[in-house]
Amino acid sequence: MIDVLQSMLAFIVVLGILITFHEFGHFWVARLCNVKILRFSVGFGRPLWKRHFGEDNSEFVIASLPLGGYVKMLDEREGTVEEREKHRAFNNKPLKQRIMIVVAGPLFNFIFAIVAYWAMYVVGVDDFKPLIGDIDVASIAAESGFRRGDEILSVDGQKTPTWSAVIDATVTNVVNARQVIFIVRSGQYSERQVALDLARISIDEMASGQLFKAIGLHPMRPIVPAVIGEIIPGGAAEEAGLQAGDEIVRVNDQAIKDWPEWVQVIRAHPQQVLRVDLLRDGRSLTLSIIPAAVMEGETTVGRIGAGVERSYLNDTSYLAVESYTLFPALIKAVQKTGEMSMMTLRILGKMITGEASVKNLSGPVSIAQYAGKTASLGIAAFLGFMAIISVSLGVLNLLPVPILDGGHLLYYLIEAVKGSPPSESFQIAGQQLGLIVLLGLMSIALYNDILRLMG
Repeated sequence: MIDVLQSMLAFIVVLGILITFHEFGHFWVARLCNVKILRFSVGFGRPLWKRHFGEDNSEFVIASLPLGGYVKMLDEREGTVEEREKHRAFNNKPLKQRIMIVVAGPLFNFIFAIVAYWAMYVVGVDDFKPLIGDIDVASIAAESGFRRGDEILSVDGQKTPTWSAVIDATVTNVVNARQVIFIVRSGQYSERQVALDLARISIDEMASGQLFKAIGLHPMRPIVPAVIGEIIPGGAAEEAGLQAGDEIVRVNDQAIKDWPEWVQVIRAHPQQVLRVDLLRDGRSLTLSIIPAAVMEGETTVGRIGAGVERSYLNDTSYLAVESYTLFPALIKAVQKTGEMSMMTLRILGKMITGEASVKNLSGPVSIAQYAGKTASLGIAAFLGFMAIISVSLGVLNLLPVPILDGGHLLYYLIEAVKGSPPSESFQIAGQQLGLIVLLGLMSIALYNDILRLMG
């Protein structure tokens, strides 16, 4: 229940901030162009809060359905406009100003992403060093020449101080389907190049979280004994009688060598009875435990409500931080926003051509789950998640689909070419088509969410 509440709260915070920022872009530029603002709404449906401000008595609204927003401007196409205010109507503004107002929303999404990434890199991204552990036999990693103990220094010329940086650089090149040069170091001095053909990895494998499993690489982690550190009240661990300090020895006669292996066994057996052999104060005990079933993305996994003994996590030799000073962080943030924008466009293009599955589309349920998860990981992870969603909103809104900002820009392009706006019937037909497309995409995304929840 706490996880659900956290996800819902994080979801509302993320969408509330990003929608407000997007609509503020339209609002601010419209005000600069002296367009009268009638209403600024965050969300749709029944108003939960509303106030009137300013000389124009503009209405500001927070509505009940936080899945979008809008800025309603004075417009002769939507009602009678007094003669004295016609010069402030949106439809009477020069084409250049109308384009600026429409572009401002997505542009502010990209600006927000830059600011979020900038803050993330200034705060610093904590993660493990990119040290390679096990390598799967007959994998493309083994074929390419990776070795256990290698440290990945760069991917395609991009420095990689952490595994997060490795993943970011690799994901981009999977979408581009190209061979990439990894610079790795064996020991303290010996560096060499390893060529990895990422065209052999599908976007669907990457999107499902199986990227490095598909490549055949496994990160090296410190050895953490399977010793219970905390018990969450009400969980399966408490019900089974596990206590802090218990050392897990075997599960169903399978030896457990460390904490990750114990977690892997629990995750793989939701709603199944497990016989656990353990040591408690030097004595051997056997307990039975049934992991609860929880959804994680598209997969059902087991969870018992127990945490690791944190004294074993104090080994910092495997940890690293990717951080930059103010100006380098800003440059990195701009580059990251550009890369994510282009990657989003390419993935959408591959979905259209059938090279990537529409199963990769995520709806509000998945976004809420990821929002809650990243919020629990700290400010840097949450900022990175918000930046990704902001980039996605910016790119999607620029698509040439009527009723989206990109659709309005398409109409303005037609107007610039032919010297007059498209006919009203043409625009109405376009809006109807755009609504069908948008509802179709939303239906697919929601259907994907339901399938993930059902496992």
